[in-house]
Amino acid sequence: MNTIPFSPEALRGFTRAVFERLNLPEADAALVADCLVKADLRGLSSHGVSRIPLYAERLRRNLANPRPNIRIKRVAPAAAHVDGDDGMGMVVGTRAMAEAVSIAKETGVGLAGVYRSTHYGMAAYYVLQAVDADFIGFAFTNASAGMALWGGAKPVLGVNPIAVGVPAGKRLPIVLDMSMSVMARGKMRLMGLRGEPLPENLALDADGNPTRDGLQVHKGGTVLPFGGPKGSALAIWMEIMGGVLTGAAFAGEMRDLYGDLSGPQRIGHLFVAIRPDLFMPMEAFKERMDTMIGRYIASPKAKGFDEILMPGEPEARQEAVRCVGGIPMDPGIVQSLQQQADRLDVPFPEPM
Repeated sequence: MNTIPFSPEALRGFTRAVFERLNLPEADAALVADCLVKADLRGLSSHGVSRIPLYAERLRRNLANPRPNIRIKRVAPAAAHVDGDDGMGMVVGTRAMAEAVSIAKETGVGLAGVYRSTHYGMAAYYVLQAVDADFIGFAFTNASAGMALWGGAKPVLGVNPIAVGVPAGKRLPIVLDMSMSVMARGKMRLMGLRGEPLPENLALDADGNPTRDGLQVHKGGTVLPFGGPKGSALAIWMEIMGGVLTGAAFAGEMRDLYGDLSGPQRIGHLFVAIRPDLFMPMEAFKERMDTMIGRYIASPKAKGFDEILMPGEPEARQEAVRCVGGIPMDPGIVQSLQQQADRLDVPFPEPM
């Protein structure tokens, strides 16, 4: 399928204008725009500007709060509890990670547990926030039910991604961002919209039968956990950390971003920041990270592989390319964004 390239700057400006029209403060609209475009730059289009119509509809129906009163309460020397007031997850999540980093500056380790939040987009965005401040960052979240337990046929778990970011010296930081399914639900949805079949053994339809139609996943079907019981167990752990521990909705109580417009999502997150210089000077830590990465990528390659990449490296390379050559977008996504632009009377950018 032919794609249409757009400059990152133009998409940021458009996205910011959309959310300003939806009553977000200018700074918050810019933050949401940056998070979504960052996902597109890193090749995670399922979490990029394609989601604008979904977020916009929830804002129009007052299911997400455009101007939340985010309340933060220090509950222990190294921990804070964050009430997101049903705000946009990107706004709530960024504020919570900033709090975790602030606490870690004092205590070495900082935690921020969030409740009453919404879908927060690309999880890597928050650990990159920590890495940019020279901290190790963790981001845990739960999500609406979309994945069956190992051995189950109906979705009761979220895909519940985990993200970890670790700064390095001269080398790229280590950035892990992965869901507990083989493929993210959002990516399956995009493939379904494009008419592209899913690989086998990734999803079941509403009747519990294997399906290669990504749209069936969002019509009562379910994605399957990666690694069988391993992915299922990790998703349960994410549910505990993001939902049970924080006081957020949990175990299927969260409302689906795609189809449940009956109320706020009430999603939970947990953010952790760790000072890398707790046991040695920062320079020494970064040198050790560089040494570790160097040894790993220099290890013998298996047949069919020209190089060994570290977590986050493919996305960083994609970002470098797209910053110059633009972000390719499917015509169907472009059309849906143009419809939002017309509805909100916001100029839609010209392609590159």
